[in-house]
Amino acid sequence: LTARRQDRLEALATEITATRGARVEIATADLRAPEGVDQLLGEIASRGLVVDTFVNNAGFGLRGRFAELPLEAQEEMLALNIGALTRLSRKVLPDLIARGHGGIINVASTAAFQAGPNMAAYYASKAYVLSLSEALHEEAKPHGVVVTALCPGPTQSEFADVAGMDGSKLFRANAMKPRDVARAGVDGYLAGHAIVVPGLSNAIGVFAAGLLPRGFTRRVAGRLQA
Repeated sequence: LTARRQDRLEALATEITATRGARVEIATADLRAPEGVDQLLGEIASRGLVVDTFVNNAGFGLRGRFAELPLEAQEEMLALNIGALTRLSRKVLPDLIARGHGGIINVASTAAFQAGPNMAAYYASKAYVLSLSEALHEEAKPHGVVVTALCPGPTQSEFADVAGMDGSKLFRANAMKPRDVARAGVDGYLAGHAIVVPGLSNAIGVFAAGLLPRGFTRRVAGRLQA
Protein backbone atom coordinates (compact mmCIF):
# COMPACT_ATOMS: atom_id res chain seq x y z
CA LEU A 1 0.00 0.00 0.00
CA THR A 2 1.30 3.43 -0.82
CA ALA A 3 0.12 6.99 -0.20
CA ARG A 4 1.48 10.25 1.16
CA ARG A 5 0.17 9.94 4.73
CA GLN A 6 2.02 7.45 6.92
CA ASP A 7 -0.60 7.47 9.70
CA ARG A 8 -3.42 6.58 7.30
CA LEU A 9 -1.36 3.78 5.78
CA GLU A 10 -0.53 2.32 9.18
CA ALA A 11 -4.19 2.41 10.25
CA LEU A 12 -5.31 0.68 7.06
CA ALA A 13 -2.57 -1.94 7.31
CA THR A 14 -3.62 -2.71 10.89
CA GLU A 15 -7.26 -3.05 9.84
CA ILE A 16 -6.44 -5.39 6.94
CA THR A 17 -4.20 -7.57 9.08
CA ALA A 18 -6.82 -7.78 11.83
CA THR A 19 -9.76 -8.57 9.54
CA ARG A 20 -8.06 -10.59 6.81
CA GLY A 21 -4.92 -11.94 8.40
CA ALA A 22 -2.95 -10.68 5.43
CA ARG A 23 0.63 -9.48 5.43
CA VAL A 24 0.71 -5.80 4.50
CA GLU A 25 3.71 -3.74 3.41
CA ILE A 26 3.39 0.05 3.37
CA ALA A 27 5.54 2.71 1.71
CA THR A 28 4.97 6.44 1.73
CA ALA A 29 5.43 8.24 -1.57
CA ASP A 30 4.13 11.31 -3.37
CA LEU A 31 3.29 9.99 -6.82
CA ARG A 32 2.67 13.43 -8.29
CA ALA A 33 6.40 13.72 -8.96
CA PRO A 34 8.51 11.32 -11.09
CA GLU A 35 10.90 10.88 -8.17
CA GLY A 36 7.97 9.68 -6.06
CA VAL A 37 7.25 6.93 -8.58
CA ASP A 38 10.90 5.89 -8.67
CA GLN A 39 11.04 6.01 -4.86
CA LEU A 40 8.09 3.63 -4.60
CA LEU A 41 9.44 1.17 -7.16
CA GLY A 42 12.87 1.29 -5.52
CA GLU A 43 11.31 0.53 -2.15
CA ILE A 44 9.43 -2.44 -3.59
CA ALA A 45 12.62 -3.81 -5.11
CA SER A 46 14.69 -3.24 -1.95
CA ARG A 47 12.26 -5.35 0.07
CA GLY A 48 12.46 -8.21 -2.40
CA LEU A 49 8.78 -7.94 -3.28
CA VAL A 50 7.44 -9.13 -6.63
CA VAL A 51 4.44 -7.30 -8.09
CA ASP A 52 1.69 -9.64 -9.26
CA THR A 53 -1.23 -7.21 -9.50
CA PHE A 54 -0.62 -3.47 -9.54
CA VAL A 55 -3.56 -1.17 -8.77
CA ASN A 56 -3.19 2.41 -10.02
CA ASN A 57 -5.76 4.08 -7.76
CA ALA A 58 -4.08 7.42 -6.98
CA GLY A 59 -5.85 10.43 -8.44
CA PHE A 60 -8.12 13.36 -7.72
CA GLY A 61 -10.52 15.72 -9.47
CA LEU A 62 -11.08 19.46 -9.69
CA ARG A 63 -14.45 21.07 -10.21
CA GLY A 64 -14.73 24.43 -11.92
CA ARG A 65 -14.35 26.14 -15.26
CA PHE A 66 -11.11 25.32 -17.06
CA ALA A 67 -10.28 28.99 -17.64
CA GLU A 68 -10.80 29.81 -13.97
CA LEU A 69 -9.21 26.91 -12.10
CA PRO A 70 -5.55 27.53 -11.16
CA LEU A 71 -3.25 26.15 -13.83
CA GLU A 72 -0.85 24.75 -11.24
CA ALA A 73 -3.60 22.71 -9.60
CA GLN A 74 -4.71 21.29 -12.94
CA GLU A 75 -1.14 20.40 -13.87
CA GLU A 76 -0.71 18.67 -10.51
CA MET A 77 -3.88 16.67 -11.14
CA LEU A 78 -2.72 15.61 -14.60
CA ALA A 79 0.70 14.67 -13.25
CA LEU A 80 -0.97 12.21 -10.87
CA ASN A 81 -3.95 11.01 -12.93
CA ILE A 82 -1.95 10.58 -16.15
CA GLY A 83 1.78 10.96 -15.55
CA ALA A 84 2.18 8.70 -12.52
CA LEU A 85 -0.20 6.08 -13.89
CA THR A 86 1.64 5.96 -17.20
CA ARG A 87 5.07 5.80 -15.59
CA LEU A 88 4.05 3.09 -13.13
CA SER A 89 2.35 1.01 -15.82
CA ARG A 90 5.40 1.26 -18.07
CA LYS A 91 7.75 0.27 -15.25
CA VAL A 92 5.66 -2.67 -14.02
CA LEU A 93 4.30 -4.17 -17.23
CA PRO A 94 7.56 -5.57 -18.72
CA ASP A 95 8.18 -7.78 -15.67
CA LEU A 96 4.58 -9.02 -15.72
CA ILE A 97 4.90 -9.91 -19.39
CA ALA A 98 8.23 -11.66 -18.77
CA ARG A 99 6.62 -13.82 -16.08
CA GLY A 100 3.45 -14.37 -18.11
CA HIS A 101 1.18 -13.75 -15.15
CA GLY A 102 -0.61 -11.02 -13.20
CA GLY A 103 -1.68 -7.63 -14.40
CA ILE A 104 -2.70 -4.05 -13.74
CA ILE A 105 -5.94 -2.44 -12.62
CA ASN A 106 -6.11 1.21 -13.67
CA VAL A 107 -8.86 3.21 -11.99
CA ALA A 108 -10.58 5.37 -14.60
CA SER A 109 -14.16 6.61 -14.22
CA THR A 110 -17.53 6.75 -15.93
CA ALA A 111 -16.31 10.28 -16.72
CA ALA A 112 -14.04 8.67 -19.31
CA PHE A 113 -16.96 8.07 -21.69
CA GLN A 114 -17.89 11.69 -22.43
CA ALA A 115 -16.58 15.24 -22.19
CA GLY A 116 -17.23 17.02 -18.88
CA PRO A 117 -17.78 20.77 -18.83
CA ASN A 118 -16.91 22.24 -15.41
CA MET A 119 -14.47 19.34 -14.87
CA ALA A 120 -12.86 19.40 -18.31
CA ALA A 121 -9.31 18.33 -17.47
CA TYR A 122 -10.44 15.63 -15.02
CA TYR A 123 -12.79 14.02 -17.54
CA ALA A 124 -10.05 14.20 -20.16
CA SER A 125 -7.56 12.54 -17.81
CA LYS A 126 -9.89 9.61 -17.24
CA ALA A 127 -10.54 9.28 -20.98
CA TYR A 128 -6.77 8.89 -21.32
CA VAL A 129 -6.69 6.20 -18.63
CA LEU A 130 -9.48 4.26 -20.33
CA SER A 131 -7.91 4.48 -23.77
CA LEU A 132 -4.44 3.52 -22.54
CA SER A 133 -5.76 0.62 -20.50
CA GLU A 134 -7.78 -0.78 -23.39
CA ALA A 135 -4.73 -0.65 -25.66
CA LEU A 136 -2.49 -2.27 -23.04
CA HIS A 137 -5.12 -4.95 -22.47
CA GLU A 138 -4.75 -6.05 -26.10
CA GLU A 139 -0.96 -5.81 -26.04
CA ALA A 140 -0.60 -7.80 -22.81
CA LYS A 141 -3.30 -10.42 -23.36
CA PRO A 142 -1.20 -12.72 -25.61
CA HIS A 143 1.36 -12.91 -22.79
CA GLY A 144 -1.12 -14.04 -20.13
CA VAL A 145 -1.27 -10.61 -18.51
CA VAL A 146 -4.50 -8.70 -17.82
CA VAL A 147 -4.92 -4.92 -17.88
CA THR A 148 -8.31 -3.74 -16.64
CA ALA A 149 -9.83 -0.26 -16.59
CA LEU A 150 -12.12 0.08 -13.57
CA CYS A 151 -14.66 2.82 -14.31
CA PRO A 152 -16.70 3.67 -11.20
CA GLY A 153 -19.27 6.40 -10.93
CA PRO A 154 -19.80 8.46 -7.76
CA THR A 155 -18.29 6.64 -4.80
CA GLN A 156 -18.40 7.28 -1.05
CA SER A 157 -14.86 8.56 -0.55
CA GLU A 158 -12.88 11.75 -0.04
CA PHE A 159 -13.01 12.43 -3.78
CA ALA A 160 -16.07 14.69 -3.60
CA ASP A 161 -14.59 16.83 -0.82
CA VAL A 162 -11.25 17.28 -2.60
CA ALA A 163 -12.93 18.03 -5.93
CA GLY A 164 -15.40 20.47 -4.36
CA MET A 165 -18.32 18.28 -5.40
CA ASP A 166 -19.89 17.39 -2.06
CA GLY A 167 -23.02 19.34 -3.00
CA SER A 168 -23.20 18.34 -6.66
CA LYS A 169 -26.14 16.45 -8.14
CA LEU A 170 -23.89 13.45 -8.84
CA PHE A 171 -23.01 12.93 -5.19
CA ARG A 172 -26.46 13.74 -3.86
CA ALA A 173 -27.66 10.66 -5.73
CA ASN A 174 -26.72 7.06 -4.96
CA ALA A 175 -22.94 6.97 -4.55
CA MET A 176 -21.60 3.42 -4.31
CA LYS A 177 -19.70 2.03 -1.33
CA PRO A 178 -15.94 1.67 -1.91
CA ARG A 179 -16.07 -2.01 -0.97
CA ASP A 180 -18.61 -2.71 -3.72
CA VAL A 181 -16.56 -0.82 -6.30
CA ALA A 182 -13.39 -2.66 -5.29
CA ARG A 183 -15.10 -6.05 -5.39
CA ALA A 184 -16.48 -5.40 -8.88
CA GLY A 185 -13.04 -4.31 -10.05
CA VAL A 186 -11.25 -7.35 -8.67
CA ASP A 187 -13.89 -9.76 -9.96
CA GLY A 188 -13.75 -8.22 -13.43
CA TYR A 189 -9.96 -8.26 -13.44
CA LEU A 190 -9.85 -11.93 -12.41
CA ALA A 191 -12.34 -12.67 -15.20
CA GLY A 192 -9.98 -11.00 -17.69
CA HIS A 193 -12.19 -8.05 -18.59
CA ALA A 194 -10.75 -4.97 -20.26
CA ILE A 195 -13.38 -2.61 -18.83
CA VAL A 196 -15.39 -2.88 -15.62
CA VAL A 197 -18.24 -0.47 -14.82
CA PRO A 198 -19.55 -1.21 -11.31
CA GLY A 199 -23.24 -0.73 -10.54
CA LEU A 200 -26.30 -1.08 -12.74
CA SER A 201 -27.08 2.64 -12.95
CA ASN A 202 -23.48 3.40 -13.95
CA ALA A 203 -23.53 0.67 -16.59
CA ILE A 204 -26.79 2.03 -18.02
CA GLY A 205 -25.33 5.54 -18.09
CA VAL A 206 -22.22 4.41 -19.96
CA PHE A 207 -24.31 2.44 -22.43
CA ALA A 208 -26.56 5.43 -23.04
CA ALA A 209 -23.57 7.72 -23.50
CA GLY A 210 -22.44 5.52 -26.37
CA LEU A 211 -25.81 5.82 -28.12
CA LEU A 212 -26.72 9.45 -27.56
CA PRO A 213 -25.26 12.42 -29.48
CA ARG A 214 -22.06 13.72 -27.90
CA GLY A 215 -23.48 17.24 -27.77
CA PHE A 216 -26.29 15.98 -25.56
CA THR A 217 -24.07 13.90 -23.24
CA ARG A 218 -21.61 16.74 -22.63
CA ARG A 219 -24.42 19.16 -21.78
CA VAL A 220 -25.87 16.65 -19.30
CA ALA A 221 -22.43 16.09 -17.77
CA GLY A 222 -21.97 19.84 -17.38
CA ARG A 223 -25.31 20.21 -15.60
CA LEU A 224 -24.47 17.39 -13.20
CA GLN A 225 -21.43 19.34 -11.99
CA ALA A 226 -23.55 22.43 -11.29
